[in-house]
Amino acid sequence: MLRGYLCDRHVYKTHDRVLVRRLEEKETAKGGIIIPDTAKEKPQEGEVMAVGAGKIEEGKRIPLDIKTGDRILFGKYTGSDITIDDQEYLILREEEILAKVSGIAKAASGKK
Repeated sequence: MLRGYLCDRHVYKTHDRVLVRRLEEKETAKGGIIIPDTAKEKPQEGEVMAVGAGKIEEGKRIPLDIKTGDRILFGKYTGSDITIDDQEYLILREEEILAKVSGIAKAASGKK
């Protein structure tokens, strides 16, 4: 179970990995133009759905700074895409997370 999220399978996170659901951007640009799926880049912001127990260093487990429910920013080409029960997720190592954000944030794509 994904800690409170409905899922038909059990997903066990290991070590310093986190399970992330990408947060989709709005489909309409500021000028009212609808952007087709083929032209969209994958979002670089997500919500942490589940976390592993932490990394083991020198025989001691070090818990993650990231918690379930956190909103995070991550690099464009990081992590592994997976599908669980027709829902797409991303598995990242904690070190691949660029930032934890509060409130509503939007990842900068470098485009205006």
